[in-house]
Amino acid sequence: MPEAAAPPPLPLLAAASSPAAAALPRARRRQQQQQRRGWRRPRRLLVWGALVAFFFIMNWWMFSRLQDPSARPHFRLRRHPPRAPATANSSLFTLEEVAGAAKGKRAHRVMLTRLLALAGHALAEAETRPEPKDLWEEPINATMWRPCSDQRDWKASEGTNGYIMISANGGINQQRVAICNAVTISRLLNATLVLPKFLYSNVWLDKSQFGDIYQEDYFIKYLKSDIQIVKDLPAELQSLDLEAIGSLVNDTDVMKEAKPSLYMKKILPILLRNRVVHFIGFGNRLSFDPIPSDLQRLRCRCNFHALRFVHKIQETGAVLVERLHGHRASSSPLKDNLLGQFAIKSDPSANKSDASKYLAVHLRFEIDMVAYSLCYFGGGKDEEDELEAYRQIHFPVLSELKKTTKLPSAAFLRSEGKCPLAPEEAVLMLAAIGFKRSTNIYIAGAEIYGGKDRMAAISRLYPALVTKETLLSPSELEPFRNFSSQLAALDFIACAAADAFAMTDPGSQFSSLVQGYRMYYGGGDLPTIRPNKRRLASILVKNATIEWNEFESRVRKLIQQTKQVHERPVARSIFRHPRSPECMCRTEH
Repeated sequence: MPEAAAPPPLPLLAAASSPAAAALPRARRRQQQQQRRGWRRPRRLLVWGALVAFFFIMNWWMFSRLQDPSARPHFRLRRHPPRAPATANSSLFTLEEVAGAAKGKRAHRVMLTRLLALAGHALAEAETRPEPKDLWEEPINATMWRPCSDQRDWKASEGTNGYIMISANGGINQQRVAICNAVTISRLLNATLVLPKFLYSNVWLDKSQFGDIYQEDYFIKYLKSDIQIVKDLPAELQSLDLEAIGSLVNDTDVMKEAKPSLYMKKILPILLRNRVVHFIGFGNRLSFDPIPSDLQRLRCRCNFHALRFVHKIQETGAVLVERLHGHRASSSPLKDNLLGQFAIKSDPSANKSDASKYLAVHLRFEIDMVAYSLCYFGGGKDEEDELEAYRQIHFPVLSELKKTTKLPSAAFLRSEGKCPLAPEEAVLMLAAIGFKRSTNIYIAGAEIYGGKDRMAAISRLYPALVTKETLLSPSELEPFRNFSSQLAALDFIACAAADAFAMTDPGSQFSSLVQGYRMYYGGGDLPTIRPNKRRLASILVKNATIEWNEFESRVRKLIQQTKQVHERPVARSIFRHPRSPECMCRTEH
């Protein structure tokens, strides 16, 4: 027989026999339902959290794929291996982080990576959509201006008052401005110009002289209807101690952008007394206004017509442009001026649909620019120490000034647009205004501060990226090695001939000269992208919250306003803004 069940304890027997016993199962069911609902709520949170995590992981994965060198296509002319992945410090910081770093705090990972990720998504989606119509165009009224500074209505100066010598400082761009100012001063003072010399700079480290960069005989012949030019000072004057007789004139003796009246009052008496004046430095020592219109035109004639690169530079520059344009045969007044006999002539039978467009970008982010700016770029104390050490060697006056004067903070400088655009900022600007990921981009400039890590953002978003070093073979580059000014001349040609040109530092002398050249010879077909860095900084500071559509809209509006066509403002550089009656003629359509 089966064993009988043990009787329940007395309390339970009592409870089972009570009237409340019937309610016990219902209470248990309610308790179980509450427990199930309690478990359901955390499960919902877990699912929601997983979805959010999945979104961020996918966002990171897509951007990392965009960054993965092995996953991106290569521009057909690229010779060198792909760039290395970026480090955590390869982007810019917010203004708050810059301010914190200025107080000695180490900044966190850059928040612009969020905008870079959004840019990556936007570029991927935009590849199948048409680009903005005006991306590769200037406003229609740009065609109303044509070059005319080659026209003369005077006789040549006899140059009988003496000789003007200059030893120009700086790089090729500063030297070019100094040359044309010296031509103008020689005409003003009725003096003969001795072919300019270039000072050796411990920044540029280039021993090139005038004849290594420009065609001497062409320069002399072209300007013979304006001034007298000789290659050397006459023998009877070469033995003079110019410093002892007071004929050496430094930049401290002549104020920056001095008026012509100062030269007549201060320099002409020295010239008449000693027969020679030697300007040392001569950086931007002649004003743009007020100045007689015929002298202003001479200035333009010198810059846009008289200065032609030597054949070695022209020939290699032609190779660069040919490869950038996909071996497209084309000619234009600009290319004829820049490349001379090496310019490729147009072939009427050529298929224009095979034409390859390219964007040139001047990244003014070399260590000298970064150090001189006094800005902060996210590298912590190591960056600050490195840049200060560079300043002590190359900019000792600035380094001493930091010790004795309270200078603006790095955060303030950035908010005022005083900092050069880092590659991260430049690439966001390009993506926002509509350049597709497949755009062929030529990068001009010397070695970028931060190297490959700093360049990672732009090379990842725009893989069809080249430089003169990747387009030219080692043997083609060899004649230019250790000559930074001659290498800069190659960059000048590639940027001036580009279908579109983007500058990242509107104050750069290089970018200014390229812009002016494109404006003068472009016939309204060569747009230049020139950001307002102060306004761009006010947009980038919102990188933690701004959505891509708003960012894109604000940047496009900013750039659109800078592309407006107008006559040269008073006192602005004629080299940058040649749309002026002295330099270009206006035609009515």
